Amino acid sequence: MTRELPLLPTTVCGSHALPSWLHLVREAEAADRLGPTDLGEAYDDAVRIAIRDQIEAGVDVISDGEMRRTTFIRGFYARLTGLVPLPVPRRLGPLNYDTHCPYEVVGKIEAPQGLGIVDAFSFARAHADRPLRVAVPGPMTLLMPLRRGGPYATEDALVADLAAIVNREMRALVEAGCEFIQVDEPNYVMSAGKHRVLRAGPGPMLEALKAVVNGVSAKLALHVCFGNAHNNSFASPRRYAPLYPEILQAPVDQFVFEYANREMAEIELWSRHATTKEVAVGVVDVKAFRVESAEEVAARARLALTHVPAERLWLVPDCGLWETPRWVAVSKLRSMVEAARLLRRELSGKR
Repeated sequence: MTRELPLLPTTVCGSHALPSWLHLVREAEAADRLGPTDLGEAYDDAVRIAIRDQIEAGVDVISDGEMRRTTFIRGFYARLTGLVPLPVPRRLGPLNYDTHCPYEVVGKIEAPQGLGIVDAFSFARAHADRPLRVAVPGPMTLLMPLRRGGPYATEDALVADLAAIVNREMRALVEAGCEFIQVDEPNYVMSAGKHRVLRAGPGPMLEALKAVVNGVSAKLALHVCFGNAHNNSFASPRRYAPLYPEILQAPVDQFVFEYANREMAEIELWSRHATTKEVAVGVVDVKAFRVESAEEVAARARLALTHVPAERLWLVPDCGLWETPRWVAVSKLRSMVEAARLLRRELSGKR
């Protein structure tokens, strides 16, 4: 990172809350009522707002808010070849994980024009006055809605091609000047009860991660959460323990885990399993509508400090903020930043 960061840096997981009017833009886009110039202006403006919100809140390392993305990873599948959409399992009732389209793999999966993340970063970089972190989807997570078929005799072969696509995107990000890349892999725990992931185990998962980061010269983070579509978790039970100690071998510089919405459960695992890597601890509950006070956030961080040294601890929301109302999201970020400032004063002995 080129900018010197304070003790207990604050950051985000990736997505920011959408401006209310952007929902109207997306409805108009789906109805084919907007041209490319209209859409370009709208999304550019949304990114500027997301960056401004984070800067005004005082966040140390920000993102572009992922304003151009659709429902976490869903927008990426339109950029992949070799897929055929399948019927949506459920269309009535509240939106949730089963109201999204799965895909059948019918041919070799490729991304001829990339995933679009590089262009998004380049635009954001010109409007940010502080370090940016960019999140990319991990191959195990991209695998989630895919039904194997076509040329892929094994799931490992399919994961290998997904890893190669993400690796190319990450290398291109570095070439564009990106210094901090986060790999999102909620599927490490979200599908732990499914046969394919049980068969894979942490070893092959980490082999796929090694392929993803191969040759990528940037600060690297691994984000593992329990899902956040429509403010609902996917994984049950929500436990990190099965990932240890293998997860510590991940070829990254920082782990990003959620804790606030689970009352800081399993934070003690960082004492039981030694590591020299940074830990970005979720101290803001993105699934809760209520805005925590700075003191509440600081109390969570103090607990984290009993298990992670201050020089390796970062503060972060549990997950992305895309499902959180914007005024709530901004208020939560402000509480997190104020909590960090409070703790820095405590640690320095100043009041």
